Amino acid sequence: MYTPPAFKEDDPAILADIIRTARLPMLVTATAAGPLATPLPLILDQSEGPHGVLYGHLARANPQWNTPAIGEALAIFPGPDAYVTPSWYASKAEHGKVVPTWNYVAVQAYGPVEFFDDEARLRQAVSRLTDLHEGQRAEPWAVTDAPEAFVRAQLKGIVGLRLPITRLEGKRKLSQNRPEADRRGVVQGLGQSEVESDREVGGMIRTGGEGA
Repeated sequence: MYTPPAFKEDDPAILADIIRTARLPMLVTATAAGPLATPLPLILDQSEGPHGVLYGHLARANPQWNTPAIGEALAIFPGPDAYVTPSWYASKAEHGKVVPTWNYVAVQAYGPVEFFDDEARLRQAVSRLTDLHEGQRAEPWAVTDAPEAFVRAQLKGIVGLRLPITRLEGKRKLSQNRPEADRRGVVQGLGQSEVESDREVGGMIRTGGEGA
């Protein structure tokens, strides 16, 4: 990921937060047949290794898991993003030398990917992912709510993955390279948008990138 110094993010806590809040990451592997990519939810376990370990699963029928990967796998975690019109810049009225851009947040995690189909490990991975996303519900669903025979049959249709993270690349492009007056214009413009992610990006710019 191309990351100019002004947009580079390397704070481990912030990177972990972006990973946790990304709704649907993308797993990418390079293979002899070309790149393979699958959008799938992943969970970060920071108790393992220096950068943590990612866990998830994909369909057994998905060829990505049994197509040998060349080098490390890549997991892409997108954050909020927003189109920025130069009409919001104060400098537009001053000299007109402005162009549109896109503000966004993203993290890329690299590491060797391992696929597994051991039932106990699969059950644990699926249960952790389920608990994560059901935890905020008033009446959370659990894997144990389903009949045991049904669960075991479903587990046969998936393959688990484990990706120990060897390095992380973070980028938060939030108009840091614009004059303060231009940044205020972007915050105002995005704040008036009906799109939730636009307003979220505007809030990040307003607070110096620390969140909405």
